[in-house]
Amino acid sequence: MAPRKSKQPKSSTSTPSSPPPPFKPLPESLNPFTETLSKKHIYLTHIDTKPRAFKLKIFLVPVAMNLAVVALFVWRVNYILPWYGALLLSTLGYTRDAAVLGAPSTSTLASVVLRRAFTFLLDFLLTVFVWPWPVEFCLAMTHSNPVVWRWKTGFRDREIYVRRSREWDVGVLDDALGLEGAEKRKLVLSKVAPATDAILLREKTGYLLMNADWDLDWAGMISATALVDAKTIALQAFERVVLFHSKEFGWVCVDRGVAGGPSSVEEERRRQVFAFRDALTAVDKEDMFYRWIEIVQFESSQPGGFGPEKQVEVAGRIREMFAKEGIDFDAFWKEAVGSETADGLAGMM
Repeated sequence: MAPRKSKQPKSSTSTPSSPPPPFKPLPESLNPFTETLSKKHIYLTHIDTKPRAFKLKIFLVPVAMNLAVVALFVWRVNYILPWYGALLLSTLGYTRDAAVLGAPSTSTLASVVLRRAFTFLLDFLLTVFVWPWPVEFCLAMTHSNPVVWRWKTGFRDREIYVRRSREWDVGVLDDALGLEGAEKRKLVLSKVAPATDAILLREKTGYLLMNADWDLDWAGMISATALVDAKTIALQAFERVVLFHSKEFGWVCVDRGVAGGPSSVEEERRRQVFAFRDALTAVDKEDMFYRWIEIVQFESSQPGGFGPEKQVEVAGRIREMFAKEGIDFDAFWKEAVGSETADGLAGMM
């Protein structure tokens, strides 16, 4: 009797039951928002807390630029249209206003050709690259436009910004969360990490976050704001969310608290440090911030380590330094940051 062949276990090629970390299913609370989004892009949302007046000033810059372009367009059309009209009529033989009469010299003919070629080229470049600016700014329909966005949402102290991935996302989301999608996931995270950096979002207002990788999604911001105003979704639900659609798991987001994703603890500490710096700057004591960092960095680099006893000693010195400037470190930190003083004394440790 021939020996029985042992059955080899079949390798599993089935789709996992849950997304690979650091991705996870999107909270159901955001489902009304995803109904308004395209499944072809990656989206980033965050809450911009810059003052309303500051956002108004920032928005007035592109408004002024586009008004200047419109004024230039009106002037150019008024100036050059009669010339094009005369040239057309001359070409059709109705008039001789733009014709080159007689037997012009080579230099004269070359001058006329070059001058007209330059005029054609200039108006072509203006038409293709400059005139569309105000049209896109006011009348774009695909993803709405800045004017409609501001008209519908106004200016607020706490605004939702939605960014959409640009052309680099083509093909990236295909099987990104599948068994063979490790490289695609790395690409997504490499693009997402700098774009959602806590310091970047704190230092820049949302309107200035457009770059080669991310564009603002005006329609998305209008929808998100409307959902918050209707109390369908809480405002805080949009705080630093990374989301996209996967054919395997539907809409997913990045879990910021797991390995492979952005460190929520580290980012929170950085946020606290910069909030403390801003508070000191507001009372003209920014130099205290840098002295604090210098002390901590110097002591932590000394031989013998930076154990608990050393930290207590340095904390005492920091308190004394601030006290000499009339600042109660404990009270000032809690007011500026909202956390316990121990976090502040650890700071850069």
